[in-house]
Amino acid sequence: MTGCTRRLERLFDRTGNKTLLLPLDHGASEGMVTGLEDVGGFLQRIKSAPINGVIMHKGMTRAFGPDLDPDTNLIVHLSAGTKHGLPAYNKALVCSVQEAVRLGADCLSVHINIGNDLEDRMLSDLGAVTDEAHQLGMPVLAMVYARGGQIVNELDPVLINHSIRIGAELGADIIKVPYSGDRESFARAVAGCPVPVIIGGGPKKESFENLLTQVREALTTGIAGVSIGRNVFQHPDPLQALKELSALIHDKQL
Repeated sequence: MTGCTRRLERLFDRTGNKTLLLPLDHGASEGMVTGLEDVGGFLQRIKSAPINGVIMHKGMTRAFGPDLDPDTNLIVHLSAGTKHGLPAYNKALVCSVQEAVRLGADCLSVHINIGNDLEDRMLSDLGAVTDEAHQLGMPVLAMVYARGGQIVNELDPVLINHSIRIGAELGADIIKVPYSGDRESFARAVAGCPVPVIIGGGPKKESFENLLTQVREALTTGIAGVSIGRNVFQHPDPLQALKELSALIHDKQL
């Protein structure tokens, strides 16, 4: 068993082999996003939460990583871009694999967007990171989205299924994509992927129950879990939101 395999296994619940990840990397792209004005305070509020991993950039990792529960995996996000940039869908590497390892990462993550004029560079970034990370025994989470000048509908099932395949082809160990809502085609893409696929929560939903309904349906397609940010940290009670998600994901309450 390699170091990469061991670290990857720790991201998933032992019984149901599912994962609940909490991304807190939004500040780089959006600034003082509601709910994450005080990252340290937020982490204290959810310290007892039943989550498998937290995703943060290197600066917040350096500041608050030591305060994480020892059983919570630390995923260091290597890429960033701001909503003010031209184009806004650009994602560049802002942290090296070596720095993430020095910070105590259990896993690395990279965000790439396809269907735009910077696609070739972002694909190259993902390929290079997976090569280097695997040499050091580190698993890689690839967040793959269809965004840019060539994209009309970011939730087009064909594009999302292609995103899943790209992550697999370029060597990612976990792939995060939006849920398309087309259960049959999404399930085929998940079944054909040799590594776990998880879904993101996307924009803030009108109600938390709407999010749970989406997750409940997506679980029937064979996904290995979720990575949900805004719908948790902008919830009136983030800890309770995480408990409800954990019960749904790990207890298989479909």
